Amino acid sequence: MAPDSTPTAQTLPIRRLEAPQEGAADPVVAFGSGLVHGVADPRRLGNKGAGLVAMAGLGIPVPPGFVIAAEAGRGLADDDALPAALPRALVTRIDAAVAALERRAGARFGDATDPLLLSVRSGAAVSMPGMMDSILNLGLNDRTVEGLAARSGDPRFAYDCYRRLVQSFGSVVMGVPSHRFETLLDEHKEARGIDRDSDLTAADWQALLPRFFELVAARCDRPFPQDPAEQLRAAVAAVFRSWMNPRAVAFRALHGIAGDLGTAVTVQAMVFGNRGPDSGTGVLFTRDPSTGAPGLCGEFLADAQGEDVVSGTHDPDPLTAGQAAAPGDADRSMERRLPAVFAELRAVAARLERAFGDMQDIEFTVEAGRLFILQTRAGKRSPEAAVRIAVDLADEGVITRAEAVRRVDPQALDELLRPTLTPDARAAALAVGLPASPGAVTGRAAFTTEDAVRLSFGGAPVILCRPETSPEDIHGMHAAAGIVTARGGFTSHAATVARGMGRPCVCGARALRIDPDRGEMTAGEVVVHTGDLLTIDGGSGAVLLGTASLMCPQPDDAVARLLGWARECGAADPAND
Repeated sequence: MAPDSTPTAQTLPIRRLEAPQEGAADPVVAFGSGLVHGVADPRRLGNKGAGLVAMAGLGIPVPPGFVIAAEAGRGLADDDALPAALPRALVTRIDAAVAALERRAGARFGDATDPLLLSVRSGAAVSMPGMMDSILNLGLNDRTVEGLAARSGDPRFAYDCYRRLVQSFGSVVMGVPSHRFETLLDEHKEARGIDRDSDLTAADWQALLPRFFELVAARCDRPFPQDPAEQLRAAVAAVFRSWMNPRAVAFRALHGIAGDLGTAVTVQAMVFGNRGPDSGTGVLFTRDPSTGAPGLCGEFLADAQGEDVVSGTHDPDPLTAGQAAAPGDADRSMERRLPAVFAELRAVAARLERAFGDMQDIEFTVEAGRLFILQTRAGKRSPEAAVRIAVDLADEGVITRAEAVRRVDPQALDELLRPTLTPDARAAALAVGLPASPGAVTGRAAFTTEDAVRLSFGGAPVILCRPETSPEDIHGMHAAAGIVTARGGFTSHAATVARGMGRPCVCGARALRIDPDRGEMTAGEVVVHTGDLLTIDGGSGAVLLGTASLMCPQPDDAVARLLGWARECGAADPAND
């Protein structure tokens, strides 16, 4: 049986490639084209790009765009001395693809009155969440931002997009540390007596932008580029080169992913979740990735862009009313806020799961009441969920019993016997967050990646506690036996990576105040210092001080059925592997 927790490429849609990719020499593939027998090739286009190409071919509502194949950027990724420039022939193909995209979108890239904005995203053949770079809102400058403000009738929205571009481009392409932008933003909010970004006005963003520009110029000895074409070419080169950034290299080493695959680059017309109350962005799973239970689950953040959800820096609302912990949370769910769009999303999600033959992890945006799907991929899941999903899909006739057996790693069955807290122990919790990845574990508290690695020497278990995790925390997450965050949700970086690694994880434990600089965490009157013992239960969301009593769960019916199918198929009994 093949591992389920190891990152893999999704076959798009169901069948494997039956013939070589037509036009394989062309490095640029438009959405809806480049299909062989209805299948897109994730080896060239990456999982994300292949999914978009295939979804467009299925008639799913995706923003128009194109994919630059992975082989086009391998030289950029491999040679650190190479300047951030693209080969002339590739630039010519990209320019032609942008012109075709302008015709489909009905707007022009760099136009002063009706600007088309673009996103540039990474995407390898295997899932590497957050390890490579993406840049949004490309095409904005001092002229086009005024055109976007006039066209949208919303100057705050336009200048918010512009500052997002300067912040991400300045960090990813020009090398300005991202926290320097955040410091300027925090200083401005403090001076204005404002806590949330959403409370800032157009005038606030206009006042912040010159400070962002000054930071870029001072750090880079050159200004932020005003030419949209220059922005796009530099962004494509930077995303190609992010295949070799330290966190991506570390992630591949930890997961045994080949280093010569490279990343494809997806260039796509922007859609905007930050257009007001009837807009937003979210991530959903077509089945619960912790338990495998059927039904949509996920998170939605109104009036926001996608990075706001997955970064863990915001606390999103539930996707469905049924996920709500309190009546007020149910009213903020997407199901209640935007019922017609939610119904469309439910239908699209069911169609994608059946087309691709597996539980899907779907990113989406709603712009002014209109739904767009930005990505679909096979979702990472806990061992418990892996078994139940495989059995349920076989029962539903989506896959065969033999395929169900192949999809579950024998190690996953062992992990199902992970201990959990006893009911009495849960009652003593310091805090309760979202149960993001199951299993209970006791370890020494660490509040930085460096401390997690240091404390783990010699095999001592460690609990990494962070306000939220970022891709730079990959070494600390790997060293830790469990992970806790004070912010973020079910689809945040911490939750997604922890499930993929098989680590117990609790996210969004809002009662915790975590201060990495001081090396401590507080919960009411209780103070936890670096090295203190903690116990967490990723199945219930409980965080406790010290050790706690644990119990071993009994395997459920799905496990017994899968083992029976393994014997029927003539496979080795996974319990004995």
